Amino acid sequence: MPPFPWSLWVGVLLFVLPAVRADAEESSLFFGWQDVWIFRLFLNVLGYATIIIPGYFLIIYFKRVNYLETGRGLCFPVIKTCVFGNESKAGLLDDVLGTSRNDAESTSSTRQAGKLLFCAAGLQVSYLTWGVLQERVMTRSYGATGEEGSGERFKDSQFLVFMNRILALTVAGLCCVVFKQPRHGAPMFKYSFASLSNILSSWCQYEALKFISFPTQVLAKASKVIPVMLMGKIVSRKSYEYWEYLTAALISVGVSMFLLSSSTNKHPSTVTTFSGVVILAGYIVFDSFTSNWQDNLFKYKMSSVQMMFGVNLFSCLFTVGSLLEQGAFFDSLAFMARHSEFAFHAVLLSVCSACGQLFIFYTIAQFGAAVFTIIMTLRQAIAILLSCFLYGHAVTQLGALGMAVVFLALFLRVYARSRMKKSGKRPQQTPVQKV
Repeated sequence: MPPFPWSLWVGVLLFVLPAVRADAEESSLFFGWQDVWIFRLFLNVLGYATIIIPGYFLIIYFKRVNYLETGRGLCFPVIKTCVFGNESKAGLLDDVLGTSRNDAESTSSTRQAGKLLFCAAGLQVSYLTWGVLQERVMTRSYGATGEEGSGERFKDSQFLVFMNRILALTVAGLCCVVFKQPRHGAPMFKYSFASLSNILSSWCQYEALKFISFPTQVLAKASKVIPVMLMGKIVSRKSYEYWEYLTAALISVGVSMFLLSSSTNKHPSTVTTFSGVVILAGYIVFDSFTSNWQDNLFKYKMSSVQMMFGVNLFSCLFTVGSLLEQGAFFDSLAFMARHSEFAFHAVLLSVCSACGQLFIFYTIAQFGAAVFTIIMTLRQAIAILLSCFLYGHAVTQLGALGMAVVFLALFLRVYARSRMKKSGKRPQQTPVQKV
């Protein structure tokens, strides 16, 4: 695992500390150091480090002693798979993917339309329900007895991440057993990079809802193509077309218009605090790294389900270790025992997340990334309208115009990609799986 520059951590701390001080007086959600988001993030990272650092030294040791040549015994296959990996067979993966595409092309247009409707409905239902529940769990109280009853709020975002990942791991494991998969070739430890950034991005996604409105979060997620392009240049050395920079600029303008309209409206549901912006920026950066690292891992010719299993395996390991070290795991279980409604919401949230990932893989295999992107872009627009209707978020005319600019830019990206494919050019593919 490459060393992380400590100077960058210092810069991050100097940037986010003013956010904590600025929002300490405004927020009524947090009391004491344990309720300050940056302190919770520090404890989470500290918990992950207790697993990552010993693992790092073990990997260095096995490589230094040339364990692949000298090792033997019952532990040898496990260590080989985790540290060194196996030889991959690209032909098997090509056969699996080729079969899906050939089956799709050979079916009738009526059946294809039915499949498309099934994929679109599955994606919309899974992720719209997921978005509504996400906002309900993080912004509303449980156990309120009357109109004046304050109830109790659930605060541990990491436990929700663990719930999502453990169910996704189970589903991916079952798919790997039931369906034919290519031979796995990647060293298992390489999943830990994408897993760490993935759980940090998910934590930021949940935590940000304590400081910003759900429509703001959705628009910011739609604008992540900008940092994805930056990470693509840094991590994968990619190059991009002029229209990709143009649409990225349009997305930036649209998001800025929406944020400016939110800051001028002091309705509690639309106020965007500085802490919310910082956490949201963290989500975008971590998620962009995850996408590009997964893109590199796919060079081992693995399937999407194998990727889902590997990333979620390490995610469960990191989150459950951190939760147990903090004592938060049993506190969260006690909260579930006190509030059966929360238990139902948490389980349904995880089910929607896992089902949504399967619909993503199936849609891309059957119809390609362009159709999937259109469906998910529509889902984002519907999610904003649904959130405004259910939770009373106010959107000004400037904010509505900003949203229109963002979604126009997203559809322009899809159109430009389809034109490039028809002209014979191969556009850079941005990873689209959500794991």
